[in-house]
Amino acid sequence: MKGLKKKRRIQVIAMAAVALVISTVLIGYSMRDGINFFRSPSQVVETPPGPREVFRIGGLVEEGTLIRGQGEVISFVVTDGGASVPVTFKGVLPDLFEEKQGMVGTGRLIDGVFEASEILAKHDEDYMPKEVIDALKAQGNYQEPDAS
Repeated sequence: MKGLKKKRRIQVIAMAAVALVISTVLIGYSMRDGINFFRSPSQVVETPPGPREVFRIGGLVEEGTLIRGQGEVISFVVTDGGASVPVTFKGVLPDLFEEKQGMVGTGRLIDGVFEASEILAKHDEDYMPKEVIDALKAQGNYQEPDAS
C-alpha cells in the first residue's frame, strides 16, 4: 500500500511538471507577436533588426522632414540626436503630431526605412514617453520642459 501511494504521488508530480512546461510554452508562443521591444534611432542604426521583427522606435521628429505625400502616405525622419531613421506611415496621424515633438511608432525596418503601422504622439505640451526621454538623455540631447 505504501509503495502504491509513493508511485501515485510521483505520477501526480510528474504530470503537474509536464502541464506547467506545456502551459509555459503555449503562453510564450501566443505572446511572441505581442511583445514589441523599444529601440532608439541610434540602436536601430547600430544593430538593424530583421525585416520580420516588429518593434517600437521613438525620438523627436526632425524639423523640415515631415512630408505629406499623395494619399495617406506620410514620411518623416525620427532622431535621438545621435542618429536618424526615415519613417513612412500610411494612415491618419494623431492631432498633436508635429515636427520637433516626441513620438513612438510601431512597425518594421525594411530596407533602412521604418514602416510604421501605428504612430503615437505626445498628449500635452509636457508629456514625452519615458523610453524616448531615456534615449534622448543617453545621447545628451534631452532638455527639461519649461515649468511655466
